[in-house]
Amino acid sequence: MSKTVKYLSELVGGKLDGDGDIIIDSAAPIETAGNNQISFVANNKYKKFLKTTAASAVVLSEELECNCPAIIRHNNPYYAFAQILDELYPDTTEIDNKIDKTAVVSDTAKIGNNCSVGALSFIGNNCKIEDNCNIYPRVYLGNNVLLGNNCKLYPGVIINDDTKIADNVTIHSGTVIGSDGFGYAQHEAGIKKVKQIGWVSIGDDTEIGANCTIDRGALGPTKIGRHVKIDNLVQIAHNVEIGDYSIIVSQVGISGSTKLGKGVILAGQAGLVGHIELGDGVQVGAQSGVHKGIPPGKKVFGSPARDIMKTARIEVCIDKLPDLFKRIKKLENK
Repeated sequence: MSKTVKYLSELVGGKLDGDGDIIIDSAAPIETAGNNQISFVANNKYKKFLKTTAASAVVLSEELECNCPAIIRHNNPYYAFAQILDELYPDTTEIDNKIDKTAVVSDTAKIGNNCSVGALSFIGNNCKIEDNCNIYPRVYLGNNVLLGNNCKLYPGVIINDDTKIADNVTIHSGTVIGSDGFGYAQHEAGIKKVKQIGWVSIGDDTEIGANCTIDRGALGPTKIGRHVKIDNLVQIAHNVEIGDYSIIVSQVGISGSTKLGKGVILAGQAGLVGHIELGDGVQVGAQSGVHKGIPPGKKVFGSPARDIMKTARIEVCIDKLPDLFKRIKKLENK
């Protein structure tokens, strides 16, 4: 969809510098953008491309400069650009308000208004699906699943029994919700599986990436809060609780019964042991190993995870070890 720069600037509440009548029909990276395209810079690594970009318009913060014909100034360029993308690239997947003839839907399931159920999908006993849901082909919903309004389940999603999903939730392909938690009791004759009789609860406006696994609670629920964003390839174990507005990046693993407060950020490949608590606003660096609880607002990094500044000092010392070793050998030789 084509829009003028002036329209886009007003849409995001930005300040326009330059020609507002320029037509924008698409978006592109700052280094490759060309005529009638818009881009943005929010990371200092890309500032160098502002001198050479051929974009017709760029979204920038107040302090950055660019020679392109139009600039939209905004205090949060990334957020403003996200709104512009929504305008230029509206969702083209329309709900067709029908159940495909190859879908299997239980007689006891209830499906709301303006919903779509794709080919080869399965809807189990006593499922309740609210209005305006888009269930793509090959989706499985077990028994007693609750699906709120305006949800979108992409192909290959599996939602097991008793899962409760609130409004405006998006779940991407290959994700499994409500599989058994990892519970076993060792005894003299071997290993006994502990039956997992809980469920999963997912709050409003949450988005879950592809190929994630969220286990049902052993007893009671595994809870994912509101506005939580989960990247691809994340494992969340039984009875984990994730607070509202948290961000979980790819390949994170969270062990059972661990609790995350609101606004927690776990960077890629972080691993958390079970039965610990992370306070509101905690940030965990990539590939960190978290072995104990963390107070609210702390930033940690490393394995084991420590205060980020302490870890930085330790890393500096580790880099100096070869030279220190040589100096010690010289002293010993003397």
